[in-house]
Amino acid sequence: MRRINGTALVIVALVGTLGALAFPVWSYADRAGTGQANLASGTVPTRWGPLTATDRDLIVRVRLAGLWELPAAQQALERAPGEAMKEAADHLIVGHTDLDKRVRGVARDLGVELPNQPNEQQQGWLNQMTAASDEDYVKVWANLLRSAHGKIFPAIGTVRNQTRNTLVRQLASDANQTVLDHITVLEKTGAVDFDAIANDSVAGSTASPSGPPPPAAGVTPGAAPPAEATGDIDTTSRPSPGQPGTVNTNRPDPEDPDAAATP
Repeated sequence: MRRINGTALVIVALVGTLGALAFPVWSYADRAGTGQANLASGTVPTRWGPLTATDRDLIVRVRLAGLWELPAAQQALERAPGEAMKEAADHLIVGHTDLDKRVRGVARDLGVELPNQPNEQQQGWLNQMTAASDEDYVKVWANLLRSAHGKIFPAIGTVRNQTRNTLVRQLASDANQTVLDHITVLEKTGAVDFDAIANDSVAGSTASPSGPPPPAAGVTPGAAPPAEATGDIDTTSRPSPGQPGTVNTNRPDPEDPDAAATP
């Protein structure tokens, strides 16, 4: 039997050790708990692209929003007939009636089961509105709705950014415009407590604030130059979404899923 010298054995051992160390690094992206694993978890294929758990969560949340905000808007028309409240309630009713048709169509096509009642938290918000005194009603109503819209707003942006499903991407775009419209008209009531919303949004946060340093007292910074395209350029589009409180989407009317299901 041929004798293997000591140098060869050392080399073999080193190669094996390096391979063992490298393998977890190469395979880590697919391990449970990583972003890639979370993205793949619960994902199912559809003709419109992969449908993730996060996609399905947004679909359900859009449906739930309409289930509690429609009765909240109807209640406001009865209890607080001021012009600003009437405008806000009108936008909520129109926006969520439209958005509900869209989400029901998306859910039907993607096979996502939708709830038919507000969840426990949303029912609690409706109960708070009902129990509010006439003096406090506008403030309670506007702040509960403004806070709820503010919390779903970043979730919509996250799904819009990362979804690979074309139906979900369009729903996120539709929901984004509707929610921004509702945030705007709710703020126009003049009853929104921005301090309370800011404090609630950072509750439990421990990260240090980022961004430029605070302005120095008595120092006026120089004016920044405009950011403009240069050269001979013709443009035809207009800024979106238009006047505050309006959303000009130029979208086609949503298909009614119930009508489509009728033979």
